[in-house]
Amino acid sequence: MGMDEEPIATGEFEREPVPRRALLGFKDFVGMYAGEHTAGTELMLGPLFVAAGVSAFDLLVGLIVGNLLAVLSWTFLTAPIATRARLTLYYQLEKICGRRLVTLYNLANGVMFCFLAGAMITVSATAVGVIAGHWTNVSMPGLNDVAPFPLPDGVYQALAWIGIIDLDAVHRVASVNVSWIVTALAVGAVTAVVAAYGYAFVARVANIAAPWMTLLFIAFGLVALRQFLDVTGREIHSAADLWDLATTTLWKGGPPLPGQTKFNFMHVMFFAWFCNMAMHIGMSDLSVFRFARHSWYGLSTSSGMFLGHYLAWISASLLYALQLHNNPGDTTPLPGPMADRACGLAGLICVLIAGVTTANPTIYRAGLAFQAIMPRISRFKVTVATGMMAAVAGMFPAITMKLLGFVALYGLLLMPMGAVVLVDFWIIRKFGLQSNYAEWSGRTFNWAAGLAWFITLAVCLALVRYAGIEIFFVGLPGWFIAAALYIVLSMFYQRKVRG
Repeated sequence: MGMDEEPIATGEFEREPVPRRALLGFKDFVGMYAGEHTAGTELMLGPLFVAAGVSAFDLLVGLIVGNLLAVLSWTFLTAPIATRARLTLYYQLEKICGRRLVTLYNLANGVMFCFLAGAMITVSATAVGVIAGHWTNVSMPGLNDVAPFPLPDGVYQALAWIGIIDLDAVHRVASVNVSWIVTALAVGAVTAVVAAYGYAFVARVANIAAPWMTLLFIAFGLVALRQFLDVTGREIHSAADLWDLATTTLWKGGPPLPGQTKFNFMHVMFFAWFCNMAMHIGMSDLSVFRFARHSWYGLSTSSGMFLGHYLAWISASLLYALQLHNNPGDTTPLPGPMADRACGLAGLICVLIAGVTTANPTIYRAGLAFQAIMPRISRFKVTVATGMMAAVAGMFPAITMKLLGFVALYGLLLMPMGAVVLVDFWIIRKFGLQSNYAEWSGRTFNWAAGLAWFITLAVCLALVRYAGIEIFFVGLPGWFIAAALYIVLSMFYQRKVRG
């Protein structure tokens, strides 16, 4: 579920429309999305569906519907604006919201990217832990671990308040896990330095490795399926035999593991649709599709959705289902050990590369967001500091073990600004209001946009906390709330300023 634009957007045309000579073809986007969304985090997300007690029908069909909706969101919401304005999201927002509000958005975006990169560092660290285990013991985190050291009760309560953890199931460690801290920080430090020094090199390596990693993800699933047949003594002679295996052994649809949310069809569909909410209805990929010749290039995202968010998730879930079948007490979905059992050294290398090559450009983009706030500090220093923030985040297993909830929260945080962009581009003039209001008026903080963002987040979190609506389901109504708020608030704000 990668989110990184740099293989296409090289930093040029940051404050001007992309010229025709720089536009790219359809195949460029197909390759980019296939590489970005067959990433280290897929090795965590697939197993977490199994931990959530998903059934075969709910997983296989829910992923088809949800991923299709995601592709359509990119194609009909994001790409048309991108190919008309041909501006980065940040410059588009600056025109609408003003520089001070965009600075606040950049801060939120950068912090969330650090957390996401931290999850990818955690994935790679599990592979390093297996390799290092030949010489020393690395204590890996568990499914319900939050941190590698004791935390105050208030931290657990805050995470529970927003629906990320279950207080009754969470594991509160009593001592410091030094070996895991050292492993995660070491992987994070290397990733940070490479992000600062050699982004172009890593991007080339990632593009070369992407086809191999995709094939290895498929191999994970095939090997796990073969091992399932071996340990159960079953044979597959028809589609009916395969479906029977899927429904009775692979994805049984039973109760979730302790501390996990029970997933049904709607959970799977909405998660697949909105795990990249920030990118499509949140409009972050305006920065990507501004290089597209036509808006229908949004269909290229299907390569990432159905190679990464379908095949890779299913393959990774098979590895975890096999682990649970062989040892029901081994509930921790660690990508490194699972890949090692399936494909040995090749599997470990895949996990290591998948995590690092995706974390690297994520750190790079987070660094750019922070540098926009502190332009006098060099990009190198900002990127190194950003990478170390991500390394620290990678120490905390809760980000990875609760990745389903975290990804939903990430999209929710940035989604309202996507609604603001769409309304401002297509709708607001129909109400007799001024689009690109900050640019037109010279304002540095468009309070209509800012309040639409803040109020929407408050309403969505209140729905989670007090109405009992799960975080996976508040993104869609939240988008419409933000759109309506922006129109209504702009009516008052623009009239007041003009008056």
